[in-house]
Amino acid sequence: MKYQLIVFDWDGTLLDSAAAIVQAIQAACRDLELPVPDDNQARHVIGLGLADAMRHVMPDLRPDQCQAMVDRYRHHYLSGDHKLTLFAGVRDMLVRLQAAGHALAVATGKSRLGLERALDHSGLRPYFLASRCADECHSKPHPQMLQELMAEFAVAAETVVMIGDTSHDLLMAKNAGVDALAVTYGAHPPEHLLECAPLAVLGSVPDLDRWLRDHG
Repeated sequence: MKYQLIVFDWDGTLLDSAAAIVQAIQAACRDLELPVPDDNQARHVIGLGLADAMRHVMPDLRPDQCQAMVDRYRHHYLSGDHKLTLFAGVRDMLVRLQAAGHALAVATGKSRLGLERALDHSGLRPYFLASRCADECHSKPHPQMLQELMAEFAVAAETVVMIGDTSHDLLMAKNAGVDALAVTYGAHPPEHLLECAPLAVLGSVPDLDRWLRDHG
């Protein structure tokens, strides 16, 4: 077993939530009568901590507007997050990885409250031994989330792989000195992911599971 610790991003990697995030960002902008980003602009910030994402998509936001954006985003996203579904094959993959002896963790741009809610809604809580969120650590691509997880599990960087759907995930892995796998069914397009030179770029959860079975 090469990878003792497998770390997953959440939104766009395990949960099919990218479209809902984009719509919530756009709705928050409309609520505050701010310029509405297009889909690509809004998708680019998925994976960042919420405040960082709002500042990135609206660089000229005043501090009071940033908090209002965060509040309105949460209003829109949380009104429908219970309807979101896992990507096909996620649960089977996690069951297999857990049974094979891998330690599984989450590193996400969600808040702790948001991740706890998502773990309960999805039923995936039993599979993850640890997690780090953007309101507990520096936002991606800073390596703090992965550094803390490696310290918690007392594992070396060469025994860890980070899996995500955005360049933020892949750059965090690079900054932490760990391997990275990209999935193309989430927020960022394949060409954007390839620029970060992950070990592999995979088009579906079954493809990811096969890669981990053969190489992990």
